[in-house]
Amino acid sequence: MPFLVTSALPATDLYFEDGGGSGQPVVMIHGWPLSHRSWESQVNALTAAGYRCITYDRRGFGESGKATGGYDYDSFASDLNDLITTLDLHKVVLAGFSMGGGEIARYIGRYGSARVAKTMLLGAVPPFLLKTADNPDGAPPAIFDGMVAGVTTDRIAFLDEFFKNFYNVDSVPSGADLVPFSKWVAWAASPLATQQCIVAFSATDFRDDLKKIDVPTLIVHGDADRIVPIAISGNKSHDAIAGSRYEVLAGAPHGFAATHAAQLNALMLDFLSS
Repeated sequence: MPFLVTSALPATDLYFEDGGGSGQPVVMIHGWPLSHRSWESQVNALTAAGYRCITYDRRGFGESGKATGGYDYDSFASDLNDLITTLDLHKVVLAGFSMGGGEIARYIGRYGSARVAKTMLLGAVPPFLLKTADNPDGAPPAIFDGMVAGVTTDRIAFLDEFFKNFYNVDSVPSGADLVPFSKWVAWAASPLATQQCIVAFSATDFRDDLKKIDVPTLIVHGDADRIVPIAISGNKSHDAIAGSRYEVLAGAPHGFAATHAAQLNALMLDFLSS
């Protein structure tokens, strides 16, 4: 299986899958608490259209190493940079779902866009989720404290309820079928990574990073997202990134990459070819 060893400490193995091919490379960065497996529909669609699809598991998740630390966005951006440089990617398109959007923002904030052609922020956490004195529209800290407590006390029970809202199972017919699969994927993650990533995606301020995104950017968000509310994420990211294209999926939950896969795939392909 393809692995690379990260330069960010503590070093760990990063698992990736490279679809090969001669088309433009598209690196897809998954959300919390899933893995590269969550991109199946998008990989199928983009590969069929001739793109070179590359997915990987964030440190602590999926088949990557379960490091004892490094669950912060500077380390995540370094891991992404390791992947891009190891595969020597140029004119790459970066697509980040949920907390994966944070990797994109911090990567460009730290490493620039010399190797990047376009970016896609899909249901992504930037610019800043946490309510603070200078971010009054953010979510109260108690929400994220409760998430940490939930996964620490009983991770399996927490995930069962979490994924019901991830897919809005009470209003999205296909959502209920996705819960067992997502729980199975999430169970493989490191408990430590599961906990510490909540702190990372809630408390990291990407506002300065977004100002440095200078390539064409597609932002897609569901207007029924219960996990990363559109008002504090998609709307604000669109305002922050000059010239960004903003697509709102009506009635879509957080997990729209699965529940609204056909719509998302069409938007991604249109953006890639434009």
